[in-house]
Amino acid sequence: MRRTTLDPSSSPAAAFGTQLRRSREAKGLSQVDFGELIRFSDSFVSCVERATRNPTHAFATRADDVLETGGTLELMWWQMHHTALIEGFPAFAAEEAKARSMRLFELDVIPGLLQTVEYAAAYEAAPVKRGEVSQQQADERVSFLLARQERIERTPPPLVQAVVDEWAIRRPIGGQDTMVGQLKHLERLSERPNVILQVAPISLGESRPFTHAITLLTLSNRTILGYTETLHRGFLERDADTVSDWSRNYDRLQVEALSQAASVDLIHAVRKEFEDHAH
Repeated sequence: MRRTTLDPSSSPAAAFGTQLRRSREAKGLSQVDFGELIRFSDSFVSCVERATRNPTHAFATRADDVLETGGTLELMWWQMHHTALIEGFPAFAAEEAKARSMRLFELDVIPGLLQTVEYAAAYEAAPVKRGEVSQQQADERVSFLLARQERIERTPPPLVQAVVDEWAIRRPIGGQDTMVGQLKHLERLSERPNVILQVAPISLGESRPFTHAITLLTLSNRTILGYTETLHRGFLERDADTVSDWSRNYDRLQVEALSQAASVDLIHAVRKEFEDHAH
């Protein structure tokens, strides 16, 4: 049978099919064997790999489990079926799902991977009220965030280092009850052995090395990727020199931020302020 060669950049379906075939062949599985493992016919597997049929969500999640792709295929499925994400973000999310460690810095919001569903929903409700996105798009973004959060629950879990600007823990997203729940969640997360949580105090002033949110991902082969966003687009940075500069600045940020113990104390104090204002 003639092998169909796809251009993965031609469409999301082609990208999915290419990734699926590469992952299946890396495991040494035929389409028949793979289909039996995920409970789909080999003809359906073939069609997905040739981008003539779209995968279902169940297909993507079962394929991830069998091929041990760390959730990559499910995230690519989301990219295929949902248009609520800004350009460039799905490519980042696919790499995030495979990362061994991640370093996060946010300015005025809690990092997405650390958000509660109530906080995320409240944050996404604002552009709906402004007429910038539909409620369906907002719901899709929250659902996609929850799918990403599941990836950090895998075994073994990735190391998550997060530096949050102090303003982010003080900014009242969703009201007092939502903020109390969010800050309690941060306190619980800080107890996990794979989470390092720090706060960059407002007192850093101009010494804070970043003026935009950034993420650094370390992959299994020790490659480091960077990610940042403008208002309407995300950028996955692969240039080694640029990423090295970001890494050095992140190291400096961690040194100048509060220790984890002091950060948790501050988070607890801010939570008490929200609780006191609620009564």
